[in-house]
Amino acid sequence: MERSFDTCSKYPWISLRQLLESEEARMVGIWGPVGIGKTTIARALFGRISRHFQSSIFIDRAFVSKTMEIFRTANPDDYNMKLRLQESFLSEILNKKDIKIHHLGVVGERLKHKRVLVVLDDLSDQLVLDSLVGGTQWFGCWSRILVVTKDKHVLRAHGIDRIYEVAVPSDELALDMFCTYAFRENSQRDGFNELASEVAKFAGNLPLALNVLGLYLRGRDKEDWLDMLPRLRKGPDGKILKALRVSYDGLGCKEDKALFRHIACLFNGMEANDIKMLLADSGLDVNIGLKNLIDNSLIHERGSCVHTHCLVQEMGKEIVRTQSNKPREREFLVDSKDVCDLFSGNSDSKKVIGISLNLEELYELLRIDKKAFRRLRNLRFLRIYKDSLDLHKQIRLHLPGGLNYLSPKLKLLCWDGFPLPCLPSSFHAEHLIVLRMRSSKLEKLWEEVESPTCPEDPDSVLMLNELYMNDCESLLTVLPTGINLESLYRLDLSGSSRFRSFPYISTNISFLILNQTDIKEVPWWIENFSRLVCLEMWECKRLNYISPNISKLKLLEKVDFSNCGALTDASWLDRPNAETHTKLPALSFINCFKLDQEALIQQSVFKYLILPGGKVPSHFTNQATGSSLVIRLLQSSLSKQLLGFRACLVVDANEPKSKISSWIISCHFTGKDRSSFRSSDCQLDIELPRQMDNHLVIFDCCFPLNEDNDSLAELNYDPVDVEIKFTGDSRCEIKGCGVQLSEVCFSDKQLSNVCEADKSNMVTAEEFGKSIAEARRSRKRLRVTGKTIQESTDMRCSQTVKERWMYV
Repeated sequence: MERSFDTCSKYPWISLRQLLESEEARMVGIWGPVGIGKTTIARALFGRISRHFQSSIFIDRAFVSKTMEIFRTANPDDYNMKLRLQESFLSEILNKKDIKIHHLGVVGERLKHKRVLVVLDDLSDQLVLDSLVGGTQWFGCWSRILVVTKDKHVLRAHGIDRIYEVAVPSDELALDMFCTYAFRENSQRDGFNELASEVAKFAGNLPLALNVLGLYLRGRDKEDWLDMLPRLRKGPDGKILKALRVSYDGLGCKEDKALFRHIACLFNGMEANDIKMLLADSGLDVNIGLKNLIDNSLIHERGSCVHTHCLVQEMGKEIVRTQSNKPREREFLVDSKDVCDLFSGNSDSKKVIGISLNLEELYELLRIDKKAFRRLRNLRFLRIYKDSLDLHKQIRLHLPGGLNYLSPKLKLLCWDGFPLPCLPSSFHAEHLIVLRMRSSKLEKLWEEVESPTCPEDPDSVLMLNELYMNDCESLLTVLPTGINLESLYRLDLSGSSRFRSFPYISTNISFLILNQTDIKEVPWWIENFSRLVCLEMWECKRLNYISPNISKLKLLEKVDFSNCGALTDASWLDRPNAETHTKLPALSFINCFKLDQEALIQQSVFKYLILPGGKVPSHFTNQATGSSLVIRLLQSSLSKQLLGFRACLVVDANEPKSKISSWIISCHFTGKDRSSFRSSDCQLDIELPRQMDNHLVIFDCCFPLNEDNDSLAELNYDPVDVEIKFTGDSRCEIKGCGVQLSEVCFSDKQLSNVCEADKSNMVTAEEFGKSIAEARRSRKRLRVTGKTIQESTDMRCSQTVKERWMYV
């Protein structure tokens, strides 16, 4: 059963309301092309009727992506991934934080007697639909589940037969929408009536096209509008892509147009910095070009990544298609048919510089001759990929004769499911910047052969910046010896479960991601990775040794050995020369139960430390349940400049992915005559990598007592009661706390690594690792008092250490 209604009609829900009158729980599909206004209708409907339900939730792509991020390497049918989806779903719809479930029937158990409204927007993953709204029997009477999608098959596959097709708005409504964008009001402006009506018709009444054209013409005079009309008339009325191309044609220079075509065909969703590196020698002036494309509504930035709407992207692809009727004479190939035709032909192609092939668009087996790439000598960007979560699904692409050539001009090589054990030994990779070979059959990148043209040449210098070999289950080694990878800053081998040797690949590496590999030890030469910032090795179940030389890495900020069950020794954390380090690492040992925790806590040097445990260790002599405790200080302790202590918190955290949790540490001083004051707070930002049940979070703090704190000196003290309070955010629960005091004064270098506060200063975790000396010269910190933020200078503290202290 299908119905239709106009986009953004004043009463777009009338037909739906008739359908919703039934007492039975129902699922309804809202279906239509991108840019038609499905989400607008869904949000309007949600806002109008949600008050009639006991619980309601609007689920978009961001919700799903956030929940599923940590399972990016998992089987798409992973049981734990479904549990996590349902936990996040229940937490939101029931408005209860951190709900935990242990089987997939809990959604039905919790909601079968509730009248709920669920909207799933822009859904394209059947797994998500099955996991969150498996059937109407999960929900109580009168419940309504609205599934918004551009893929009608998703609805049919889920048994949804009540489908509403979203049609384009009427001429009247489309004109009102266009005027809203062009004139900031929903009525026509004098002198522009006929022009506005004509432009709205040229847009085909498509809401997205109306928006693009309206914003493009906003603020322009009538003469500009008249000049635009001939260009609009060149395309047939109602053609979406033709309407969208107006923004492209309005770009001021050919370089900006070329940059947009690169993004539309190859780089949509890529980090801006990667785009800049890949096009560094293209002459396109990428920095200013990206700004111009944003200004012209052709792309937008989300975080550090560049995105373009799929319709705008399709417009860019269509522009490339029109470059020639012969695919081999275009600059990019993005259609599976064109790519297949190119590989099956015998003609050379000097024009093609980029290929993007979605393997899921291959409905027949594609066999590529081993010499096929010799006909593509100018190829710079090769992207063969899968959108599906199931990267291990059978791939319809074969290289029956192997592969003996790849263009030496390649800068980007991404090939999901690459079917061979190694790349061609003759491949000149000197210009390669990004190499991504997910779920490939690679055992190593190149064969060890004697050849003056192969990468084993001792003089060979690769410009490789990023190397991703996730889930390469046959991978045994990365590169032959003697290869200079001076530019490599990120290596990701996550999920390559047979990879056993710690990679000696680049002394300039900054990010080393080795999760779920078979590595047994971190070797002595880790000290050569002087620029290493992050080392991740979670779920390396055979890891049992870490060289003490890791303590020589001055820039290391994050170390994650969570779920490394064989790890027993962490003596490398006892760093005698801690003062020489600008940064001290954040250490995570989630579920590492064999470690000597007492020695680790008492002897180690860190920014903060996460360990398994449901009870504060006895080493912390001041303890309490909950998130605060009171300790008594005598006059001898108060004579010191700073109150320094190591804190231990028992924490539960439930998050679908890594999160930065911000905690506030405060001290309230009370004298024997009940006079009191509160010192400024410290803020500590801690990354909670994954879900944690009963874990310890340990860090160091210091608060001013004497020289910089006149308020304390005025108290009638001896003794003074100090209440120390730890306040976390809603993502974690503090179940217990402990404090171990230390008789200490701090040098400049050491103070920079301690969570500190004084009357005029509050230190964030980002500032902990910066030296005080540098801070005095060039940086001001933030003081937070209520809702007020003030700039203030750093606290001066130049005394030396009188005994060993564990610095954050």
